[in-house]
Amino acid sequence: MKIAQWMQHSGVAFGTSGARGLVTAMTDRVCFAYTVGYLRHLATLGEFAPGTDVAVAGDLRPSTPHILRACVAAITHMGGRPVFCGFVPTPALCLYAFGRGIPSLMVTGSHIPADRNGIKFNRAHGEFLKSDEAAMREEDVDLPDSLFDGSAALISPPILPPVTDVVPGFIARYRDFFGSDALSGLTLGIYQHSAVGRDVLVHIVEALGGRAVPLGRMEDFIPVDTEAVRPEDATLARQWASDGELDAILTTDGDSDRPLLADRAGDWLRGDVLGILAARFLGACAVTTPVSSNSALELSGFASDVRRTRIGSPFVVAAMTEAAAAGSLPSVGYEANGGFLLGSDVTRNGRTLRALPTRDSVLPMLCALVAARDAGMDLAELVRTLPPRFTLSDRLVEMPTAQSRDRIARLSEDPVQGAEALGLCKICGPLASVDETDGLRMTFADGRVVHLRPSGNAPELRVYVEADSPEQAQTLLRAGLDAVSLWREQA
Repeated sequence: MKIAQWMQHSGVAFGTSGARGLVTAMTDRVCFAYTVGYLRHLATLGEFAPGTDVAVAGDLRPSTPHILRACVAAITHMGGRPVFCGFVPTPALCLYAFGRGIPSLMVTGSHIPADRNGIKFNRAHGEFLKSDEAAMREEDVDLPDSLFDGSAALISPPILPPVTDVVPGFIARYRDFFGSDALSGLTLGIYQHSAVGRDVLVHIVEALGGRAVPLGRMEDFIPVDTEAVRPEDATLARQWASDGELDAILTTDGDSDRPLLADRAGDWLRGDVLGILAARFLGACAVTTPVSSNSALELSGFASDVRRTRIGSPFVVAAMTEAAAAGSLPSVGYEANGGFLLGSDVTRNGRTLRALPTRDSVLPMLCALVAARDAGMDLAELVRTLPPRFTLSDRLVEMPTAQSRDRIARLSEDPVQGAEALGLCKICGPLASVDETDGLRMTFADGRVVHLRPSGNAPELRVYVEADSPEQAQTLLRAGLDAVSLWREQA
């Protein structure tokens, strides 16, 4: 049975980045089959054969260990040698695996709720691209019934191998590039919640000379979304910042590949603003980012080659790699959720940071903090050096993907009438243009933007807005959410 059929039957399909689904659907049998299909695809590319090491790691979701065991069993079944890197950030796993030219997979659902999980597959030297996903879907995988019981669980699940510690190399990456005194004099809060990199982030701050103050550690999994900050997280940050002791607050999503950084006042920076600050600090010539990211990038004028893509790191990686191949160096990429990708080596002050073409939460936060420190500014002042464009996003939950796509398709047939029907023209004036690169992005006569897109990871409809002031953006986001909420009620 082809992997595409496994996906259809199980409901565990490829999303924006990796295969995602309900934990109840991610049985040992399904996860085993996907891992076999993944390795068979890599075998056609010459990246896997019996005896090949395959690195694996996971986040802190309760379901992660059982999925890891199923993946390890499949690797062994295929003749591979599983290398268990423990429960570590996705970029730490990738740094280790890419550096050794071996395949790797991360068991994570990123920021989605704990009743869901996923598997993110990687090639030997970079992320799994959409072309790899399409090829993997065509792999035929039939499994021996003798391996599983009647509930699709492994009869003899393996014990996870001893941990190969990849954390020291991850910490050294930033210490060696920025220097051991790069954060000296700064007191930085580390919002730990249930992020897999919560302790690693403390160690990195301390390795760069900063004082780290752990905050808000939780034992239950918390789905922190760096692109749609929860009201309770906004409140917590302001409370922690209220005594004026902290210069900034740092945190990440569940698998610690997406950052969230707050200034001295406890106001969280948008991920696409953080991406611009990091790209500027690194002297990027080429910058690749999805169509939903803040247009202050183009207005800033420091990058001569700006490329806009569909949402999702595989699309960013592909375009960022093309820019590097065309000689636009350094070549970087980032997403609106803050994940920053380094498509080529970067040299600064005689120190070289090697390429890491996967989402990294640590690099952009360090770039912003060091840039502000070097300029004698705080983060809020540094942000004000950018052109004044403000983005916000949120999501309409429990909105089936098929329903979202149908509604957006109908809106696309006559967007002028559709925008009026949603009440958006009363706020923004006439519709000026539309962009269907990913979902439907509507730009209005006054320059404000409303972008509607089904989530690739969960049954949610994403709403993105952009305006000239935070107040305009907030009003527009509220109006957009209210308008599309009627779609769910009319289903």
